[in-house]
Amino acid sequence: MSNIPSELKYVASHEWLRLEDDGTITIGITDHAQEALGDIVYVELPDVGDTVAVDDEVAVVESVKAASDVYAPITGEVVAINEALEDDPEVINTDPYGDGWMYRIKPDNVADYEDLMTAEEYQTEL
Repeated sequence: MSNIPSELKYVASHEWLRLEDDGTITIGITDHAQEALGDIVYVELPDVGDTVAVDDEVAVVESVKAASDVYAPITGEVVAINEALEDDPEVINTDPYGDGWMYRIKPDNVADYEDLMTAEEYQTEL
């Protein structure tokens, strides 16, 4: 059974989102996604300053099984990336909701965050 923290928001493509105190949104892939991928060996992240729209391909996660695109769950500007993943991508397997975060966005409209799935709604998608 996948770990699905209740304080986060989710999208059907298996990304999670956390609204930070400064109004930015931290994004990563869910525990379910990392389990399905298996051992992650490489991550390609967006560039800081990139503008992304909902459903844009923004990152790639490669595992021993497959490569998988990561899609933007919200529109905005990339303001930070988790550079530690470049040297240690497998942290996504061990801590997908903590140190395994991928990038941070300054959303165009923070209200869009509230329209995303709750943990309970995401659970029904699995």
